[in-house]
Amino acid sequence: MSSVLNADWFYWALSVGIGLPIGLIVLTELHNTLARRGSYLARPIGLLRNYILPLGALLILLVKGSDISAEATTVRIVATAFGFVVMILLLSGLNATLFQGAPEGSWRKRIPSIFLDVARFALIAIGVGMIFAYVWGANVGGLFTALGVTSIVLGLALQNAVGQIISGLLLLFEQPFQLGDWLDTPSARGRVVEVNWRATHIDTGGGLQIMPNSVLAGASFTNLSRPPSSHSLSIVSVFASSDPPDEVCALLTRVAAALPQRRGRAAPKAVPLGGNQYRTSIPLRSPADDGAARSTFLRWIWYASRRAGLHLDNVADDFTTPERLTKAVRQMAPTLRLSHTEQTELLAHATLARFGAEEAIQIAGEVPTQMRFIVHGRVQVTVIGVDGAAVPVRVLEDGEFLGQTALTRENALASAHALEETAVLQVKREYLETLVSRNPMLLHEIGRVIGERRANARRALSSVDN
Repeated sequence: MSSVLNADWFYWALSVGIGLPIGLIVLTELHNTLARRGSYLARPIGLLRNYILPLGALLILLVKGSDISAEATTVRIVATAFGFVVMILLLSGLNATLFQGAPEGSWRKRIPSIFLDVARFALIAIGVGMIFAYVWGANVGGLFTALGVTSIVLGLALQNAVGQIISGLLLLFEQPFQLGDWLDTPSARGRVVEVNWRATHIDTGGGLQIMPNSVLAGASFTNLSRPPSSHSLSIVSVFASSDPPDEVCALLTRVAAALPQRRGRAAPKAVPLGGNQYRTSIPLRSPADDGAARSTFLRWIWYASRRAGLHLDNVADDFTTPERLTKAVRQMAPTLRLSHTEQTELLAHATLARFGAEEAIQIAGEVPTQMRFIVHGRVQVTVIGVDGAAVPVRVLEDGEFLGQTALTRENALASAHALEETAVLQVKREYLETLVSRNPMLLHEIGRVIGERRANARRALSSVDN
């Protein structure tokens, strides 16, 4: 018994016999805990439990417990397997601790994947070299020297191409833009749809622009998406020198504020530039809205400037002629129950106006100052639901009217938008009050229409809620 206790192999075997089960139990509990938490360290701990600990115990038993020479083929094979698993553990642990759990926006998260691939290749090459050198006794110094000389030769021969790749990789590491960002470069403007180690793909709306990263790294460009919620569209307009600048700025600001592409509650701003020019800055949700916002704004200010009597591009409105006004009054005479004399009177209290497609004619909550009779076109009437969405009520066509609450001086319950270019005959409230005082039947008819439209609005809201 004393001879067994004095033998070196006994203590090694005892250490393995006690340490291996305890290590397996501890690592199993740790692995299960990390797996439940979804930790990236669960895989490295699994490797340590399933492979490294058993192979290490086997290697100790072979070398220390059985006195087998370390140069024996069996020991070398086990040591080689142990070295490979340790190398895999180092790679997995490094990836889990440094990169997989890295917070968004950190330098570890921004490292391009090709850098990680090169680092893994270098670690594998060093690990394999150490295994061959220390386990199998191979001379790997000459191999590494040859590889180093070859790398220098290839680097000198391909320095231009490699320089472009490196500059592109450094650009990726800095990450001045991400997928979905909008870039304005000297050769393209559009949204980034793909980024790899060699090139950036930009969707310009008319095709896909493939731009090498080295070109972006060596040029200046504008990231329109950063900082977030800061993009604005600037549009320059020209008005006549006789137009009051404050009125022009107020009109431009009002039209820009009604654009559906405007960002949240951010307020647009219009300023005079001199030389009859005015710049309107419109905050938008995204650069993707630039085209639609510009088109809608230019179309709406064409109509709005003519309704306001301003001269966009130094051009006066020639739509409201006596002939058109007389024809519109005759068209609305049956609706208003007008006599020939009253038609003549109405000419002095009515105007013609045009609205562009999707332009607001009436806003819910405002008190109308005049009634509008549709001469031609179509108008969509909507109310605002509980969730803030517009609920359609009905479509008004030629001969129908809106703004009837101008007589009762009540807030308009519904909004109205033109579905196409729409011309309306606008009658001032003061003349309407005189007209209905002389014609009780007209007052009764307008009251009936007000009640009917309120009922229609309530039914529309009820249908949405149900």
